Amino acid sequence: MNHKTEPGQVQGKVALVTGAGSGIGRATAILLAQEGATVVASDVNVSAAQGVAGEIQRGGGQGEAARLNVAQEDDWTAVLDTILSRHRRLDVLVNNAGLSFAKPVAEMTLGEWRRVVSVNLDGVFLGTRHAVLAMRAGAGGSIVNVASASGITAYPEAGAYGASKAAVRLFSRVAAIECADAKAGIRVNVVTPGGVKTPMWETMDFFKTLVAQHGGTEEAFAALAGGAGSGRFYTPEEVARTILYLASDESAHLNGVEVIMAQGHVA
Repeated sequence: MNHKTEPGQVQGKVALVTGAGSGIGRATAILLAQEGATVVASDVNVSAAQGVAGEIQRGGGQGEAARLNVAQEDDWTAVLDTILSRHRRLDVLVNNAGLSFAKPVAEMTLGEWRRVVSVNLDGVFLGTRHAVLAMRAGAGGSIVNVASASGITAYPEAGAYGASKAAVRLFSRVAAIECADAKAGIRVNVVTPGGVKTPMWETMDFFKTLVAQHGGTEEAFAALAGGAGSGRFYTPEEVARTILYLASDESAHLNGVEVIMAQGHVA
């Protein structure tokens, strides 16, 4: 990470990123710090969050780590209390933490369904709710919720994941309308990427099979992208740049907007 000497797009802002230990969250936390924000990198895996915060600090940025299970309201209360006590404000929340899961509907248990929804949807609700309360007490802010193209197009075995991400899209629009009506200077927008090269894929059985069949991770990504007709997978850094724009004052005119990153292949 290279430290910037000129003012960045989010200079002086305080940002909280969930699921910051890897993938999109890690890339977003690092980029926000590069662009001048004080970043609280949070993750249920606190050692991963600490690693990202350390990387930010070594690059000359302002990085902190926090343990946060997004499905637990007590965790949200504790993290927001710490941020407000230490920094007196929250300017940016990136609700990125997510859980991937693939299983046919008929084989899925209620417990598995609820586990996915608790992280992917309940976590976004809790984060948005607590961030709105914190931002109302300050000068407003920007909330960026991360959805997925799986919440637009139906894919086999993505019943729980797709439903949770579809709900994030609608929930975010409702929250955006309420924030606009409240005239508190709070914006809620959504980034909806197609396939992204993150470690999450490597936890899924069907992807492990693709890796074995095609001789490597990159080859598996290429096969999956071709089969879905999406052309290619995004990098976490590409998604992070979109999140940065929505977090910054450059997008102050946007509220309730969804940025779909899917190479034009989402129906």
